[in-house]
Amino acid sequence: MYGICNLSIVPVRAEPADSSEMVTQLLFGEHFTILERQQKWVKINHAWDNYEGWISAKQYASLNAAQFEILNDTPPTLIADIANVIINKATKESMAVVMGSVLPEFTKPTCKIGAETFLYEGNIQTLSSANIRHTIIETSYNYLNSPYLWGGKSPFGIDCSGFTQMVYKLCGIKILRDAKQQAQLGSALSFIEEAIPGDLAFFDNEEGKIIHVGIVLKNNKIIHASGCVRIDTLDHQGIYNTTAKTYTHNLRVIKNIIGD
Repeated sequence: MYGICNLSIVPVRAEPADSSEMVTQLLFGEHFTILERQQKWVKINHAWDNYEGWISAKQYASLNAAQFEILNDTPPTLIADIANVIINKATKESMAVVMGSVLPEFTKPTCKIGAETFLYEGNIQTLSSANIRHTIIETSYNYLNSPYLWGGKSPFGIDCSGFTQMVYKLCGIKILRDAKQQAQLGSALSFIEEAIPGDLAFFDNEEGKIIHVGIVLKNNKIIHASGCVRIDTLDHQGIYNTTAKTYTHNLRVIKNIIGD
């Protein structure tokens, strides 16, 4: 059993209840495997990062195995606008979509969600491997001032690891969802001076658990989601919040995820 997100943004919860914690989100066009069904809820495994959680049974469209495999085997076409509108070709109804949403089976200017066809005339992701780090930084700036939201993945609410995952996704790089999972990827740098813009910096708490992540910029800066997506100073100790004038996060490790 398979499904696809046919709405703008759908909350994915830890347990099958509206009151349960939102652990991540589905954006328009993201597809998944259905692991379990209840009357009002379905448990899913996200095809992009294997993240599991519960969504409302009213908030997705079904896919058959052949449709699911096509999506799995095709690099996703992603929406590059911070926000735009997509139009159902049959009903003419419009719906808001956000940056990082997927346009399944895209043949300009249409995409397909199950049996429905949608029209999209906005900007889409254009990738170039020639200067991927520059693309990562430029993409990250599009999320500046997005409010922090636990479990969020959109410019209208995003958490620290959702931010890094979405920026990398928009640049064609697949990484896992949570900071502690992302910290297991790539190669660790011995010194902060070795960091290159586009690397990921990870931060821990007093128990040594990874609790935060951000993207390294040039000139000892970092862009990360803390209150909102913002730029602060990064040094050997951690993140120095230039507004509060205090250290807010303790540096644990910097990782090169890209591999160059």
